[in-house]
Amino acid sequence: MIKAIIIDDEQLAIESLQWEIENFSQEVKVIESFTNPKDAISGINYLKPDLVFLDIEMPEIDGFQLLQLLDYKNFDLIITTAYNQYAIQAFKANAIDYLLKPIDPDDLTQAIEKIKNRQTSQTSTKNIETVLNNLVKDNLQKTKKIPLGLSNKIILVDYEDILYCKSDGSYTTIFMRNGDEHVVSKNIKHIEELLPDTVFLRIHKSYIVNLNEIKGLIKQGSGELILSNEKIIPISRSHRKNIFAALNIS
Repeated sequence: MIKAIIIDDEQLAIESLQWEIENFSQEVKVIESFTNPKDAISGINYLKPDLVFLDIEMPEIDGFQLLQLLDYKNFDLIITTAYNQYAIQAFKANAIDYLLKPIDPDDLTQAIEKIKNRQTSQTSTKNIETVLNNLVKDNLQKTKKIPLGLSNKIILVDYEDILYCKSDGSYTTIFMRNGDEHVVSKNIKHIEELLPDTVFLRIHKSYIVNLNEIKGLIKQGSGELILSNEKIIPISRSHRKNIFAALNIS
């Protein structure tokens, strides 16, 4: 039995899809549904479903941004959406199954059959996570927005407004160009995976910097960076070569 979660900001859409599943897909059992993205994130991380039906177009945060906030990603994904040419192209490019609303029973059956075949062939966790991460990064290039899960809310920030990130164990502080600081309960590796590597670079076990915000370089020792706000950030010896190459410094 495939354990599934449905996420859609419209309760009627959830009930309609659940009815379709119960009547046309006996192999799938809906174990939970969510209209609130923040609740859905906690639910996926806790319940660890085999399959998620995700409405990609939701207020507050969309489906792409919800995927960015997940810790658990070892599930198959079926996107539910109204027609959007850009989104459909992204799904196809990343081999993501999708259902156009209103959902047709035959399309649902076909999508679930693909999931069953993929699970039978034992697609690895790594491959599934790679597909989801690629989908998210494709959308990030379009929106330039990343979601940050704070203690009591989720905010969206433009990644170009981030100066640098600093880790403190399992927490990371995001320092913004306007002086704001956001503390998130994610380690720096998770944040590094969210940010485009064309703009951001890990320069130390505790620091990621926005390459566009580098003002200067101190070459003494392993080196230090001077950012646009005059903040000085250390470079570790293991990352010195990468940062020098990114700045075209010999």
